[in-house]
Amino acid sequence: MAIALPKKIILLGAGELGKEVVIAAQKLGNTVIAVDRYDNAPAMQVADHREVISMLDGEALEAVVKKYQPDLIVPEVEAIRTEKLLELEAQGYTIIPTAAATNFTMNRDRIRDLASHELGLRTAKYAYATNLDELKTVAAEIGFPNVIKPVMSSSGKGQSVVNSADELETAWNYAIAGGRGDTAKIIIEEFINFEVEITLLTIRQWQGETLFCEAIGHRQERGDYQESWQPVGLTTAQVKDAQDIARKVTDKLGGAGIFGVEFFITKDEVIFSELSPRPHDTGMVTLISQNLSEFEIHLRAILGLPIPTIELLSPSASAVILASETSETISFAGVAEALAIPNTDLRLFGKPDSRPYRRMGVALAKGKDVTEARQRATEAAAKVQIIY
Repeated sequence: MAIALPKKIILLGAGELGKEVVIAAQKLGNTVIAVDRYDNAPAMQVADHREVISMLDGEALEAVVKKYQPDLIVPEVEAIRTEKLLELEAQGYTIIPTAAATNFTMNRDRIRDLASHELGLRTAKYAYATNLDELKTVAAEIGFPNVIKPVMSSSGKGQSVVNSADELETAWNYAIAGGRGDTAKIIIEEFINFEVEITLLTIRQWQGETLFCEAIGHRQERGDYQESWQPVGLTTAQVKDAQDIARKVTDKLGGAGIFGVEFFITKDEVIFSELSPRPHDTGMVTLISQNLSEFEIHLRAILGLPIPTIELLSPSASAVILASETSETISFAGVAEALAIPNTDLRLFGKPDSRPYRRMGVALAKGKDVTEARQRATEAAAKVQIIY
């Protein structure tokens, strides 16, 4: 099937992941309109056009789509009026991966219910609460420790581990404050004593088999990833179990593109955790580890272009560069010192302001093994100093 380029792409969400999607799209001559709730977001700095709207405003979202008449609409964040995407798809617009998939996965409750109830997959035990009294009731049923999260959030915002009933009110307030969208609903989960958390980047094509990248290990703090690495060192059986589960879920969702499917790996089980229907933050390691990054793979998949064998070039790692203060004026020192470390690279995202724990960049590194790669990435990230 002949593929005609260029395409016009609306990107809903213009953060650091979106920025790499724009770069990948423009390498193939496409036109990108970056949309976000604030101006000068990272992807806007490299896109052809920008629009600043609340993507929870369905009328504003539709107005942007009608203005540009895109070939593809690519959601990159959670806080979108997904019901409007269903309407736009019915009008003939192509939503990536599909409007239904976006609607399912933008809220943790929908994708968790799909995985657990409809597909019968092993997940952490979980329940929902819409007020503090409900939370206290279901927390007692699930037991302690447990994990509390907003049903809609990004980058781990609002997530905390709760060790006793005394901590529930603080966790509730944190989850509500960290949620995105307009729902006051949280999910409470059984705490899984895992050996490692992984992301399995899963690629659905319009035509062709489902593909997988090498599994990515990651470490989180405050619910947000701090470092990631490839390879993880899973057994053949663990890889097969994860791939089978990822294929089952993504086949149900349909469409084309890359999915970040997260798992807890325990001594005895591979447990489904979450899914994002787009490039994953832990997958930034693929900017240095693979022959094609997750962003390039995503673009090829949604454009219907061939995807060659995905190769892991070297053991590799990423480590985040976090802000510690709130500021509207930001610069970076230590960049030369970071890049002097062998086999390292940096991405500084160009975010216009900072706040504590906001991700401002990422260090990437290769090594003879994962241990060396992680050491180099962590050292390079520490060399970069944010000047406020």
